Amino acid sequence: MDGPAVPTSPQPAQGSGSQSAAWAELLRLPALFTVPGDVLAGSASASGRPGPRTLWAIGSSLCLYEAGMVLNDWADRAEDAAERPHRPLPSGRVRPAAALTAACAMTATGLALAARSGRPALTVAVPLAATVWAYDLGLKRTPAGPAAMAAARALDLLLGAAATSGHVRSALPSAALLGTHTLALTAVSRHETQGGAPLTPLAALATTGVLTRLVSRGRTLTKGKLPGAKGQSISFRSGVLAALPAACAAAYAATAARPYLHATLNPSPPLTQRAVSGSIRATIPLQAALCARSGAPVSALITAALAPLAARFAKRVSVT
Repeated sequence: MDGPAVPTSPQPAQGSGSQSAAWAELLRLPALFTVPGDVLAGSASASGRPGPRTLWAIGSSLCLYEAGMVLNDWADRAEDAAERPHRPLPSGRVRPAAALTAACAMTATGLALAARSGRPALTVAVPLAATVWAYDLGLKRTPAGPAAMAAARALDLLLGAAATSGHVRSALPSAALLGTHTLALTAVSRHETQGGAPLTPLAALATTGVLTRLVSRGRTLTKGKLPGAKGQSISFRSGVLAALPAACAAAYAATAARPYLHATLNPSPPLTQRAVSGSIRATIPLQAALCARSGAPVSALITAALAPLAARFAKRVSVT
């Protein structure tokens, strides 16, 4: 959406409430709801049961994600002064030094929490943090930018697998699917201030269709037991459990496809920004679908429950 008009010499907002709002905008708080599902999907893909280490990994993921958000605006502060002067840094509501300090502190905290999850998790978190910093400080404006962002999301999913089970190999297919979604999203986001690129959202729309088909069906799963079933084994492919991957995949398509279509028909900056926002929120049902297809219905439902919260808070704070 177009930014609000600002005075030619913007003055920093005063008051703790204004400062809180500025930091919420800088951190893009609604986007935080797209983060826990990475770890939960990784845990499910590795056939692990979420536990305390998984929670530490979620905390690590949240910190590293927010470090990337703040660092992104710090690196873009000169560009934003010309194109989006209402953003917290160019408007003077948050000082650049404070933003950089916050990014460093959150990165360090994220790595510490990953270490608390175990050595395998830290082994994934270190390249994840490096990818985040490399993207924001250099790769973003190069042809490698979308691939770097996709790699960061994929590594975030692998972080959940490493923390829960100590290995990541079985989570690689899910990481590739999530990375593909992120690749398409990031390619579209590169045009959100300029617009005028109909082929990019069209390619993202086609990618959404392919991903929807791939995640709509669960894998061939072993049988599992549900609490209260008195030990009776049931198939995860029967009844509601069989429908859960398709339902999550449909929610993913419904959230991402329509804004992509609008941006294809009219690639203006406002519609392109709406496509980016919709695709970010669509990450949540995609994560839920990945959990469901891996035979983790509880993780899928927990992840899916974050979607309405993300939509609600996105009405107050932009996710782009």
